[in-house]
Parts: sequence; structure tokens; C-alpha cells
Amino acid sequence: MSEKSAPAFRLGYVPGVTPGKWARVWAERIPDVPLELVPVAAAAGESAVRDGTVDAAVLRLPLPREELSVINLYTETSVVVVPEEHAVAAVDELDVADLAEETVLHPRDDVLDWAHLPGQEAFERPATTETAVSYVASEVGVLVVPQSLARLYHRKDLTYRPVTDAPQSQVGLVWLSERTTELVEEFVGIVRGRTANSSRGRQDESQPKQKRRGERQGSQPKKVVGDKKPKTRRGNAGRPKSAGRARRRR
Repeated sequence: MSEKSAPAFRLGYVPGVTPGKWARVWAERIPDVPLELVPVAAAAGESAVRDGTVDAAVLRLPLPREELSVINLYTETSVVVVPEEHAVAAVDELDVADLAEETVLHPRDDVLDWAHLPGQEAFERPATTETAVSYVASEVGVLVVPQSLARLYHRKDLTYRPVTDAPQSQVGLVWLSERTTELVEEFVGIVRGRTANSSRGRQDESQPKQKRRGERQGSQPKKVVGDKKPKTRRGNAGRPKSAGRARRRR
């Protein structure tokens, strides 16, 4: 669906992503087209883009890129979520090896691409990351997630610390390549930090380029008349005007 028939530009986003700052810029630049924020589950983001539920989405990578355009936005730090009284809370950061003796929960919607799961296997896999956080609060185990998800599901009785060598979650803007509309280009400019004047969207095409002062289309630079070296006078050339013969002293 093109932007001409769409009542709004629909932007999907997965849990932990905060698109509010982009939405504010959009409202300032394109007030005639509302930006509709559509929350989608981490596992359903790609389908929402492909079936046209959203015009574009901010999703976690990697994902199959056939027929998709993807712009990497940022990479998140991974953290381990633990009870406040846990020994891990006493350190500033840790390695995956430090979790070897811990029961590490692995929710079914885990967004980290683990080559080998750390720690001891839990008795079951929680259905969601939010459920896994409640298990951590019950001291069933610990949980490694992107920092944004630790903040999203934060509880007063829990804390988290960076895990320096854990897999990290990349976040990117995704849309169907064949649906690269002007509104998509506008949003790409916003997430990339382009100013309104440098945006590739509708403003650039609708507004003619401003001419420089005194510039005429197809004109050539004017030649300076008499562009020759000035003639030098003989005699007192280069001397001050007041300079003349030295007066004799009486």
C-alpha cells in the first residue's frame, strides 16, 4: 500500500525499542501524515513487514534479508539480570565463564544468538522474557538479555550487570524493498540523523534549489574589464604622498 492511500505511516517496533524520539521528529517534519507506532512481538516483526501490516519496522537482527532492505541502527550491550542480593551484584561487569555455576534461563523468545548456552540448564524454558524475569525474582535462575529488555522489565528487587563477551543484539530498520516509498525514505533520513534540508524525501523534490545571489542560469562568470597589471609610475613610485625633497635645516 502506497502512502497516497494509507491514512498513516505505520512503524512496527519490538519490545525494548523506544521509537519516541523519531516519532517526535516525524511529527515536526511531516505533520500531514501521522506516524502510527505498532508494537510487534520479536518473533513476528519480519512477518509484519512482509505482509504489509506495517510500512517499516525497527527489529532485532539477524533475520533473512531476501526482498528486505535493512539499515543497522545500533548494537546493544548484553546484561545478566539477578536478584539484588546475588553475588554478581557486587561486581561492575563479568564474563560468560563467570556464569558457569549458575542456572541460566533461556526463554523461547530469546533474542541473543548463542553458539553455546552458558551455565546450567534450567528445568524448563519460560515462554517469554517477561516470564523469565519473574523467575529470576523467584531465585529460580539468572537471565542474560539486551540491556533495553532488562530496563523494560525492571523490578525493584532485581538488578543487572554487563556481560562483556556475551552475544549482542543488533537493532535495525527493516522494510520491503519493493515498497520503498517516499515516506520510507523520509523515515530513513530521520533515523540517520539527516536535517530537514538534507532529507531525500518530499521536501527536496517539491522545493526548487535556491540560486546563489547574483547567479543566472546558464551564465558564465563575468570577465574583469581591463584585467591587466596596473602601470607603475617612474620616479617616486611606492613612496608616501607626503614624501618629497628633504627640507634643508636652517
